[in-house]
Amino acid sequence: FKMTSMLSRAIRSFPATSTWAVRFSARSFSCSPLSHAAVQPKSKKTLAKNGVKNIVVVDGVRIPFLQSGTSYADLMPHDLARASLQGLLNRTNVPKEVVDYIVYGTVIQEVKTSNVAREAALGAGFSDKTPAHTVTMACISSNQAMTTGVGLIASGQCDVVVAGGVELMSDVPIRHSRKMRKTLLSLNRAKTLGQRLALFAKIRPDYFAPELPAVAEFSTSETMGHSADRLAAAFAISRVEQDEYALRSHTLARKAQDEGLLTDVIPFKVPGKDTVIKDNGVRPSSMEQMGKLKAAFVKPYGTVTAANSSFLTDGASAVLMMSEEKALAMGYKPKAYLRDFVYVSQDPKDQLLLGPTYGTPKVLERAGLTLADIDVFEFHEAFAGQILANLKAMDSDWFAQNYMGRKSKVGAPPLEKFNKWGGSLSLGHPFGATGCRLVMTAAHRLKKEGGQYGVVAACAAGGQGHAMIVELYPQ
Repeated sequence: FKMTSMLSRAIRSFPATSTWAVRFSARSFSCSPLSHAAVQPKSKKTLAKNGVKNIVVVDGVRIPFLQSGTSYADLMPHDLARASLQGLLNRTNVPKEVVDYIVYGTVIQEVKTSNVAREAALGAGFSDKTPAHTVTMACISSNQAMTTGVGLIASGQCDVVVAGGVELMSDVPIRHSRKMRKTLLSLNRAKTLGQRLALFAKIRPDYFAPELPAVAEFSTSETMGHSADRLAAAFAISRVEQDEYALRSHTLARKAQDEGLLTDVIPFKVPGKDTVIKDNGVRPSSMEQMGKLKAAFVKPYGTVTAANSSFLTDGASAVLMMSEEKALAMGYKPKAYLRDFVYVSQDPKDQLLLGPTYGTPKVLERAGLTLADIDVFEFHEAFAGQILANLKAMDSDWFAQNYMGRKSKVGAPPLEKFNKWGGSLSLGHPFGATGCRLVMTAAHRLKKEGGQYGVVAACAAGGQGHAMIVELYPQ
């Protein structure tokens, strides 16, 4: 695969010519071939621990991930979440009354259904006695939902948990300006006509300017796209390399679709519209066509474009989690164990998108594994430049020593094991739902490819990140 070899060469060579790199060091990163780690001896131990419950994913589903503004545009977030819950019930035939708890992740909350997990659960026919809550942690919200479920099961509070995530970017809350909100709230408390007229008299034209939501960091006021552009420049990642990686993602996603590998995707009959059966953002293009697009954020010289960024996406996902003991007692054959996991955080300005670099070595150490033990890597693709920057940082002794307090690098995942069925750049990225997709893809790839261990990793707004070990359930 010519593109893979080209990307591998690009990742191995790191000229420290960017402003970010020059500012901190005149040295180039020391990088070794990506395939080096793969020749080390593989461990075949299990990660089961004495006195700790084995927690399994029985199965997981997602409705198709769609570009925002398309077939889901007239729905609400709980409609999508409900569809994923109903799809999970149909796929697993788990009795609703067996589910002890439901937890969902979301980022842009619909104010009418702020606890979208509860509204979706009631809509899907779960008992009103089944508790449900919603978590938010930017792009790793459903990762947080799953690990919340891990905690509930490991502590003995629950035996069966449904975790999931949802995002509807087709319809996001747009607020009045703060001045107008204060005026309207005061108007609501006004008791006389005179008080009301006095408040109306204070309204000025600028009160009517709406507050539009922005995918930006509150602490830095910088959009994630700007951060991605700066990160790509810092790690000397060219526009061509980013476009090559994005094309790889779309090409692999289309191949996976055509070969029927994305078995977690379930059909969804959109009310009043046709049944949606597959992700609609998978569009392999050409380097020539991609090269015609202009910079999306840092204009005119930036390298991040619409073609090498993940797009605004609507979608929902759900997984059924149990203690291994409960799953076997109910007659299920689980897909995978959920093993060690970590959350990390770092500087939200210069290292906003480096969560996988910080999380991967930590989770491997917790599990007593090396990079060579991992058969499958599923990393969230926010931007092509973000992925390539993480791969370079992971393969750099200099970065490990100067920024991570580590003696040496963890190594970069070999591309032949990395996001083999596409990723967020092509399949889509509903902020709150991507984590469950990553876990289910890792589990399905492990079975398909005969592997044992997978690493799921993702960056998130706020400079946070997540990494988890997924172990194939013995076949």
